[in-house]
Amino acid sequence: LFKFDQESEPRSSHGQFLIHLTVSHIAFPGMNAAVRAVTRMGIYVGAKVFLIYEGYEGLVEGGDNIKQANWLSVSNIIQLGGTVIGSARCKAFTTRAGRLRAARNLVEHGITNLCVIGGDGSLTGADIFRSEWAGLLEELVAKKNCRLNIVGLVGSIDNDFCGTDMTIGTDSALHRIMEVIDAITTTAQSHQRTFVLEVMGRHCGGMGCHGLGTVLPPPCPPRYLALVSGLASGADWLFIPESPPEDGWEDLMCERLGETRSRGSRLNIIIIAEGAIDRSGKPISSNYVKDLVVQRLGFDTRVTVLGHVQRGGTPSAFDRVLSSKMGMEAVMALLEATPDTPACVVSLSGNQSVRLPLMECVQVTKDVQKAMDEKRFEEAIQLRGRSFENNWNIYKLLAHQKPAQEKSPFSMAILNVGAPAAGMNAAVRSAVRIGICQGHTIYVVSDGFEGLAKGQVREVGWHDVAGWLGRGGSMLGTKRTLPKTCMEKIVENVRKFNIQGLLVIGGFEAYEGVLQLVEARGQYEELCIVMCVIPATISNNVPGTDFSLGSDTAVNAAMEVRDTCDRIKQSASGTKRRVFIVETMGGYCGYLSTVTGIAVGADAAYVYEDPFTIHDLKANVEHLTDKMKTDIQRGLVLRNEKCHEHYTTEFLYNLYSSEGKGIFDCRINVLGHLQQGGAPTPFDRNYGTKLGVKAVLWMSEKLQQVYTKGRVFANSGDTACVIGLRKKVVAFSPVTELKKVTDFEHRLPQEQWWLNLRLMLKMLANYQISLTEYISGQMEHVTRRTLSIEKGF
Repeated sequence: LFKFDQESEPRSSHGQFLIHLTVSHIAFPGMNAAVRAVTRMGIYVGAKVFLIYEGYEGLVEGGDNIKQANWLSVSNIIQLGGTVIGSARCKAFTTRAGRLRAARNLVEHGITNLCVIGGDGSLTGADIFRSEWAGLLEELVAKKNCRLNIVGLVGSIDNDFCGTDMTIGTDSALHRIMEVIDAITTTAQSHQRTFVLEVMGRHCGGMGCHGLGTVLPPPCPPRYLALVSGLASGADWLFIPESPPEDGWEDLMCERLGETRSRGSRLNIIIIAEGAIDRSGKPISSNYVKDLVVQRLGFDTRVTVLGHVQRGGTPSAFDRVLSSKMGMEAVMALLEATPDTPACVVSLSGNQSVRLPLMECVQVTKDVQKAMDEKRFEEAIQLRGRSFENNWNIYKLLAHQKPAQEKSPFSMAILNVGAPAAGMNAAVRSAVRIGICQGHTIYVVSDGFEGLAKGQVREVGWHDVAGWLGRGGSMLGTKRTLPKTCMEKIVENVRKFNIQGLLVIGGFEAYEGVLQLVEARGQYEELCIVMCVIPATISNNVPGTDFSLGSDTAVNAAMEVRDTCDRIKQSASGTKRRVFIVETMGGYCGYLSTVTGIAVGADAAYVYEDPFTIHDLKANVEHLTDKMKTDIQRGLVLRNEKCHEHYTTEFLYNLYSSEGKGIFDCRINVLGHLQQGGAPTPFDRNYGTKLGVKAVLWMSEKLQQVYTKGRVFANSGDTACVIGLRKKVVAFSPVTELKKVTDFEHRLPQEQWWLNLRLMLKMLANYQISLTEYISGQMEHVTRRTLSIEKGF
């Protein structure tokens, strides 16, 4: 539909027209990635792109605050925190006179399309500006047929904007919080201390900060960050505004803290959301909680207020990819806008971009605060969406329930299979504890199926998995051995320990191993038990799920601070024209290379699923050579370890070195097992915790269904499943059904959703690709239950 020409106007089947973009935003991690994506996608389709510096203040003041951008204007900013184009509060924009000045500046530059990146205050301000546009033009004696199109991208660490699964900046803020909690935990364990952490998340004054004064209600109290950090850290007690504690909570909390100490725990963590209240609406402060613990229990207690540290630092991989995806979709929304198109926000639904009417989202967001003001707390939790409600219910299950007083007739065994992956321990911990709450006998198995064959089975209690949540790798030990090599021994130990449910946490071997056990049911009656696989692998190659445990941590392990690729870029920036060839893990699955490539702004990422020839390599080398002849001094090429039998990392190094001789030099970096190590990210802790809970609850239900005459007999396909997140739904898929859609030779699902991201990677690297390949997000309507899962599941 459009022919890319950086200096020309875009062309469509409907004739020629100019598209102008401008960006105004507040500072959150990931905002620079959004600015980069909007700018480059705008230029890609032939638009003139203007960056507005200092937010609405720059829009009102004009002059040097409005500058036309080119491709290089946003080079090498994707990894930076904050915002390179600045942000400022603007009192003038709250007045019509100020908005008139802003309109004059837009008219003078011929700008008719506005992309606003910020919170609901900034977005509502833009919508009001749009509603006044015709009147402002009339007052300026300007063209009356010139419409103003608005599209918004939501940036907020609170994740409190209804209509999107995640807002830009939330995941990065969770990274900062967990880094602090992990650091505090070591001190607390050493000194047997209790820490009270106050988590910030306030709305920064609503519209008063960056928009139209009192248009919106008072700021909503923080919610999501406190809740998810409490779940991801295994906090002993959590205070959030949506669910104030019952009367007498002081006694219950102190009892809980005392119990954990009596079981041998050396630390306690209490998390308080800024703005927490009791049932009568009275504030609960961190100092009040500290004094309560000291007076009642005599524990050495400290208060830590996280404050603005949550907003700082480099953006996480998820925020970089989210911002890039939303930025590209924002440009497409402006291109496709008509006079009847309402101002919209680009939102995340599952792993897809969608467009939602701006003011519908704002209204639902306001409904949450109204429910809070009227003390309708249960409704407020429901209005926050399934993500929030699900998080809260699981937190209560793990933190407030006690082991069952009566034993059930069932026993379960838990084991890790395959390569280590971050999040495995979180899944084991929650599975053990929820199983104990159900009254089951819970066994853990060391060293996977091989350990089960050797009888390395032991019963565990509640405290045996304490402290596992933030640990990387596998505390149980894991091996790749498949059951077919030791089937008789496995059957013998299943019978010996009377195992009736088997929870296998691991990668492709875990899925394949359970499939082998199911197929052996006809030969061994002992294998007619309930089985479930929790996918855990950095390769993200297990069928039945969009995301595997450990893949988020692996991508982040390739970026700044832990992010090797960003360090590489910094090294290259200090050297005249250098290209790095980086090899990632993943087997035949190119997920890591692709997502890491988007997150670090790579020039190319070679994967098995997207076949390439020597002609493609030649085009890539020429593209990078031309790029290096400009002011750009660095290049980055990623290669999945098994993307091609003959075009190895060494081959690519020799090719790029030879063709770039005299223009740039090359270096090789093989990430290797670096991507498997390290502490799990907040997503993998949260995801693992909830998959463990949901898997055991599903297994418990299945055990009840197949329990007859004092024994378990499970021989139907739906009693052995993979649990996974598929778009917006947690699904249990029978392994026998998944076998039909699996490429066992290459250990891959036959269909992989993330391949759609490769188009985005190529476009943002300035490769000429027809826009007909781009699939635009659909315009939808927001409902009171729109918020859902992807990162907040």
